[in-house]
Amino acid sequence: MEKIYLDHAATSPVHPKVIDKMINVLNQSFGNPSSIHSYGREARALLDESRTLIAQSIHAQFNEIVFTSGGTEADNYAIIGVAEAMKEKGKHIITTKIEHHAVLHTCEYLEKQGFEITYLEVNEKGQVAVEEVKAALRDDTILVTIMYGNNEVGTIQPIKEIGELLKDHQAYFHTDAVQAYGVLKINVEDLNVDLLSVSAHKINGPKGIGFIYIKTGTKLVSRLHGGEQELKRRAGTENITSIVGFAEAVKIAQEMMNEKQKLFLQFKQKFVEILEKQQIDYQINGFVETNSLPHLLNISFPGTDVEAMLVNLDLAGIAASSGSACTAGSIEPSHVLVAMFGKNSERLRNSIRFSFGLGNTLDEIEKAANEVGAIVRRVSRK
Repeated sequence: MEKIYLDHAATSPVHPKVIDKMINVLNQSFGNPSSIHSYGREARALLDESRTLIAQSIHAQFNEIVFTSGGTEADNYAIIGVAEAMKEKGKHIITTKIEHHAVLHTCEYLEKQGFEITYLEVNEKGQVAVEEVKAALRDDTILVTIMYGNNEVGTIQPIKEIGELLKDHQAYFHTDAVQAYGVLKINVEDLNVDLLSVSAHKINGPKGIGFIYIKTGTKLVSRLHGGEQELKRRAGTENITSIVGFAEAVKIAQEMMNEKQKLFLQFKQKFVEILEKQQIDYQINGFVETNSLPHLLNISFPGTDVEAMLVNLDLAGIAASSGSACTAGSIEPSHVLVAMFGKNSERLRNSIRFSFGLGNTLDEIEKAANEVGAIVRRVSRK
């Protein structure tokens, strides 16, 4: 049976060139980048080259990139770090109801520490209004944290407009760009963001490595204490092998970005076209083209059950998801879909996320869409 992987938003396969780079480092460059001898200097050179390349990918400065263990740590560092650094100026934080749990659960933690969190609503497309952010701003607001592109429905938020709104306010602006990085061009100067989180395993890099962009001058209390690694921002010996692999994945993603955007949009259009031809009853959650991440398509199939759909898809060799990989197996409905449609909406129980990436072909998409149509007809209660 041919297996088709359409869950790249959960994690992505490591690119062969990334694997080659990492094996080379494992074989030849085991030094500690903090050591002053030749082994350490060799490792330091690899670290500096990687940081330079990654900084350039978002138009940041070399010393504004701090490597982390992934997106979750980066989100925690940004949110708790700002909260602790700015608590004398206020304890109010603004976010949205559709953030990744790495943000939402961190905000819930801070609520228990005496901080006040405003959770903004979104519209039925999963987008927050700039006016809502403006209305929620207070003199004691110290942080606004809003994701760049949603990991479940793909909706892109008005980050640049929000950044412009906050330019003259004391509040720092953080965006979780884990799903957007590598598929969209990002310029932190144009966006006016102070903090930005990224994870390597979403862009065909290794798991367990990410980075946080920290704009020069941003006040942030470190979360790890020990040595003076990572520009004194994050203690602990750097994971050189994964960092080099991450940098290679970034290089490939930057080179292939335009091509991937066109290809993934073609995948989306073909998928929907086949459902139309088969006269399948469906609804798109979010956007298909504009204001949407190119690699992500979330579809509601009225009259079906998400668990039955996923089981049948898996039996057919198709890997898809009901939403965030971090809530896989949970009986709780998607908090993103609840925010978009309400807790009583049927979409909470019949929506599937398909996400595209390395290795997918148009032929695979056609086969998957046809199989999805057949499964919907088989399991539909209508």
